Amino acid sequence: MTTQSHHDNVEKQFGSQAKAYLTSAVHASGRDLERLSERLAAFPQAHVLDMGCGAGHASFVAAQHVAQVTAYDLSSQMLDVVTQAAQDRGLKNMTTRQGYAESLPFADEYFDIVISRYSAHHWHDVGQALREVKRVLKPGGIFIIMDIMSPGNPVRDIWLQTVEALRDTSHVRNYSSGEWFSLITEAGLISRSLVTDRLSLEFTSWIARMRTPDALAQAIRLYQESASAEVKAYFELQEDGSFTSDTILAEAQKAG
Repeated sequence: MTTQSHHDNVEKQFGSQAKAYLTSAVHASGRDLERLSERLAAFPQAHVLDMGCGAGHASFVAAQHVAQVTAYDLSSQMLDVVTQAAQDRGLKNMTTRQGYAESLPFADEYFDIVISRYSAHHWHDVGQALREVKRVLKPGGIFIIMDIMSPGNPVRDIWLQTVEALRDTSHVRNYSSGEWFSLITEAGLISRSLVTDRLSLEFTSWIARMRTPDALAQAIRLYQESASAEVKAYFELQEDGSFTSDTILAEAQKAG
């Protein structure tokens, strides 16, 4: 798949579901947002870029603490939802901008902090996106990534990537903690901290958010039923198809 066709697929998948993501409990809350809020409280003068902002939940958290937030996403419909929600919440320090993660339309050393939540697994070229993060960060600037994390173990990894791809054809890959360390280092950033957690995913709403076709939803259920006892135990697979994934919150820094 070419970069352009992948980006087209991402926009098609998410544009029609923008409002569903705004009201999604998984996206609107979570310990990662609480940790992000605590971290950003230390930077009241910062200009923050939220890469792949989706329906804007990380942006809304950031806007309560920092001077300015730029919410950035590939989907124009997502950005329309973010703009309206920011107005509804009285957040006047937010702007939106449309574009790809791999080609940021901002000047060098423009932002104090770059954040991204539940977006990187859709990026066509994570390495290039992280090089762009480094470019637009000021010296000493901070990058915070939050995403679903691969367990690393090959059997568990294949299971996770498969159910993710069946649910959402724009899915590229969930990366392990080791892969994130490597990607961050290769981009020229310095890893500072890493927190892992677990996230429960309720099957019906998880499928509904992406409007997964019935045939693919049924394929996921068959695939789940055929999983090994080890996989079922690790992902805490439930009778209704609900399961638990690993998450990561990693912080890196650009050299000062």
